[in-house]
Amino acid sequence: MKKWIVRLLAGLSLLVAVVVVAAWLLVRGSLPALDGELVVKGLEAPATIERDAAGIATISAGNRRDLAFATGYAHAQDRCFQMDLIRRQAAGELSELFGPATVGVDTRYRLHRFRARARAIIDTQSADDIALIEAYTDGVNEGLNGLGVKPFEYFLVGGTPAPWTVEDTIIVVFSMYMQLNDDRARRDVRRGYAHQVLPPEVFSWMYPLGTRWDAPIIGDAVETGPTPPPEVYSVREFEKADDLEPAGEAGRPPLNGSNNWAVSGALTANGRALVANDMHLGHAVPNIWYQARLVTSGETMRDVTGVTLPGAPFVVAGSNGRVAWGYTNSYGDWSDAVIVQPGRAEGTYRTQDGDEAFVLHTETIRVKDAEPVTVEVRETRWGPVDPGVTFDGKDIAISWIAHHPEAVNLNIMQLETAETLVDALELANTFGMPPQNFVGGDAGGNIGWTIAGTIPVKGDFDPMVPADWSEADGWTGWRSPEEYPRVVNPADGRIWTANARVVDNEALAIIGDGGYDLAARAQQIRDGLFAKDTFTPEDMLDIQRDSRAVFLAPWRELLLDTLSDAVVDGDPDLAEYRQLVEDWIPAAAPDSVGYRLVRAFRWEVRQRVFDGLMTPVRTAISDDQRPLISNQFEGPLWSLVNERPMHLLAADYESWDALKVESLRAIIDVYRENYGGSLSDRSWGEYNTARIQHPVSQAVPLLSRWLDMPAVPLYGDANLPLAQGPSFGASERFSVSPGDEANGLMQMPTGQSGHPLSPFYQRGHEDWVSGTPSPFLPGEGQHALTLRPYGLDASP
Repeated sequence: MKKWIVRLLAGLSLLVAVVVVAAWLLVRGSLPALDGELVVKGLEAPATIERDAAGIATISAGNRRDLAFATGYAHAQDRCFQMDLIRRQAAGELSELFGPATVGVDTRYRLHRFRARARAIIDTQSADDIALIEAYTDGVNEGLNGLGVKPFEYFLVGGTPAPWTVEDTIIVVFSMYMQLNDDRARRDVRRGYAHQVLPPEVFSWMYPLGTRWDAPIIGDAVETGPTPPPEVYSVREFEKADDLEPAGEAGRPPLNGSNNWAVSGALTANGRALVANDMHLGHAVPNIWYQARLVTSGETMRDVTGVTLPGAPFVVAGSNGRVAWGYTNSYGDWSDAVIVQPGRAEGTYRTQDGDEAFVLHTETIRVKDAEPVTVEVRETRWGPVDPGVTFDGKDIAISWIAHHPEAVNLNIMQLETAETLVDALELANTFGMPPQNFVGGDAGGNIGWTIAGTIPVKGDFDPMVPADWSEADGWTGWRSPEEYPRVVNPADGRIWTANARVVDNEALAIIGDGGYDLAARAQQIRDGLFAKDTFTPEDMLDIQRDSRAVFLAPWRELLLDTLSDAVVDGDPDLAEYRQLVEDWIPAAAPDSVGYRLVRAFRWEVRQRVFDGLMTPVRTAISDDQRPLISNQFEGPLWSLVNERPMHLLAADYESWDALKVESLRAIIDVYRENYGGSLSDRSWGEYNTARIQHPVSQAVPLLSRWLDMPAVPLYGDANLPLAQGPSFGASERFSVSPGDEANGLMQMPTGQSGHPLSPFYQRGHEDWVSGTPSPFLPGEGQHALTLRPYGLDASP
């Protein structure tokens, strides 16, 4: 019996070993070819993909069309599954691969009908641009065909990678619209709930243009208006809602945005402008960007280095040797909520031209292992009707720039040959992309800012809340490039943006307010730029990595003032809280307990104060409607906690100090329930630990060890330059002077390859975590793959 058991176990062990080896060989079979020569369809002349020790690609070709082909080939080699997910999500086609679990996501995206819109946009593009997209598409599909085995993810989900199409490249750009814009104008609707109830002066006070933290490059900070007196607004007779939960410590995640800035040649040793950019997005494995240097040697010479977006054939942000550029999300007002007035007949709505019938579209979602699901989309002349929301009992239509043919074009590729900053700014104003703060500099030392992307012209309505356009359309056209605001060569030689308000007055009226970030981050960057008179790329990295707790310092003082000797007497929890805050490390550092405690205090107080102020609003609206808390609420909030007006304090609290102390006790209870142990164990790093995951590991946690990035404690947080959370932060960092790229710096999380057996899967990630400088340009080539067309020095 014992021998039989031994033999059985040995056999099972051998079987397991065989399965593991087979699985390893299968996964390894999808590693791309990095060296040698390949004959491919679609090229006009040879092209080369050279990779350095980190897998960063230098892609060379004799003309722009072949360069697009080779870029597509490299993207498919290293990022096939990622590209498939990007297009499927934006098009609402995930369920075809994943089954019923993703029908809800697909339904949300199908409202925008991006595949149909992409087909329409293709019809509007120039013949040259279509030729480039077609070449890129051919390159992607040849790259897929060149993989010996389909990527391992498809074995796990039971699918195969579908061929890339021309319209998929347009859909990839739409995916960025979804990340960077308010795709349903929900901010307007949620502000509208408050606007219906609050007195006008109270609404203006609670939803201000800005705060004392503002740091625009045109204009000044906004002082908080006077606190409404009791005869105008009072909440003292209201108690807070019974179902309100503690705010917790996470608070609102950082905005999908970025930092960028530039200093003129007068502030650099070489006389060239110096441009820095770190674009903040959600993290995943692999990273959203793919580093590359793109070079052509034909009639038009190109040599551009930066980050590309897998699925598109161009460098998004980087340097061409003469001009460098980067982006931050502008948070202008790019979508509006339109109140749909019912027409006299069923199925119609009112317009200034009379009643009009809704246009109905049936979207069919194919679902693996299940019946197809149909989604009905009702469209108005302004945009689709949001099926999930009403306002004042009426439907809401979404007017969004992404729904228009002008939303996407390939004009960004013209930056590859821009000679001067002025050239780049003029080009930026013609881009079809989610509107961004475009900051650039040139080899002559010039710097500038403008908006890159399409800007609508708006009529006479309040764009901050839902508006009735039945008498006159709200949007009347598109801004011409001559109307775009610009800043060129300011006298101080510095330009900065960080998702906050950049301008004021007429320029602000053109851009609008789509939910600007609190400007504490922008202010800290600005102050860092004025702290020195000369700059190097390493100085820029120091600002990008700045995690000092400048914004939270006043909240620390408020907390310590609250925890007086009388308050903490006989309460060991509050006494420990005070001691840890007194001894804080004044930065969003992994070891800082005090930082975490101050941060949690602000979030809890902020939520309680806002909830109290909104009690009259909530009593007047339905339970599923939530009024918006503005990013600029910091202004009135800070006034309240310092002025302490009793008429603006909910009846539950006997004083403002009582609200603050109750907030602290709630935080202690949350920590005790969720973690146990002592307050002294609650370091910032315990919460802010990297959670950068591969999509497969989120569904199969057992694979996390092999697929995810290390779970290390991170520096950084919202409201400071190093805007970083567990799964959010700088998707790249660079600082570069055009023409001096050899001394520039670049960092990127995860690695170049999406293949877990590739040596490039995590290469460079540790530099991103630690802040160790990495070179902007690819290093010496370690691998070289030559692509040759059929019929040229090779036989089919």
